[in-house]
Amino acid sequence: MNIIFIGRRGRQTKTLKLGSPGVILGAMLALAVIPSLMFYGGYFTATQATPDQEKALLVAWQGEMDVQRKEIATARQKVDEDIDALALRLGELQARMIRLDALGERLTEIAKLDRGEFDFSSLPAVGGPESTAAVDSISVPGFVASLESLSKQVDDRSAQLGLLESMLMSRNLEDEVSPAGRPIKRGWISSYYGMRTDPFTGRREHHKGMDLAGKEGSEVIAVGAGVVTWAGDRYGYGKLVEVNHGNGYATRYGHSKEVLVQVGDAVKKGQVLALMGSTGRSTGPHVHFEVLYKGKAVDPKKYILAAR
Repeated sequence: MNIIFIGRRGRQTKTLKLGSPGVILGAMLALAVIPSLMFYGGYFTATQATPDQEKALLVAWQGEMDVQRKEIATARQKVDEDIDALALRLGELQARMIRLDALGERLTEIAKLDRGEFDFSSLPAVGGPESTAAVDSISVPGFVASLESLSKQVDDRSAQLGLLESMLMSRNLEDEVSPAGRPIKRGWISSYYGMRTDPFTGRREHHKGMDLAGKEGSEVIAVGAGVVTWAGDRYGYGKLVEVNHGNGYATRYGHSKEVLVQVGDAVKKGQVLALMGSTGRSTGPHVHFEVLYKGKAVDPKKYILAAR
């Protein structure tokens, strides 16, 4: 294939043969050099024409990095504060659990429960087969919510156990002050409550108490806690001790050889009040034991049997 070049007036002509090696090599060089010149020209033009744009871009990047650094610092500070708050909350729960363990031990002793059954020094016995389901990690908000729920449960249990302790203490206190048991450790019943023949007159009369005979000088004990309201001689009773137990109850211990307490003394259940004797209107060593409820004498038998 040939290319014919014609002059302006059509007179001169020139023919170029495309198949010649020189023409092909020139075309290839033109195709290789021209794009390279265009690329480097554009790069040179761009580097010379946009220094302000690059500077603005670098400043924007630096500003964005500063913002991100501040956000990371704020997030770290919040995490540290959350951890401190959780540690404080955990410490409070640990202190409450220590108090609950101590209260549980006290209730075990008060209620006389088996310590092996309620051992607060070890973890509760639990168990079960291992689950094959996937375990989901708990999130921080979920952990905080669980911690608050546990704290509320601990508060509720503490209040309930405190109420239970008060009830047990009240029950034990009532048991202590309520008359129950025998006023002597050794001896026998020589006369019951109710109608009997008077040993001095031979007439039928109402006996307001119960007589328990024994060895002279043996101990006479309180059948309940209370306050001594009489300690000394009294007509017909000889040397008498009277104890007020509250709730309308009082007990009397007559014919003692010696009184060992004074008016106003607070006595405990089982405490020795006097020594057995035969003072006053008596035929031999014994204790005239009376139980009074709201000022009236009642049969001591049921109170003696109540301790069995």
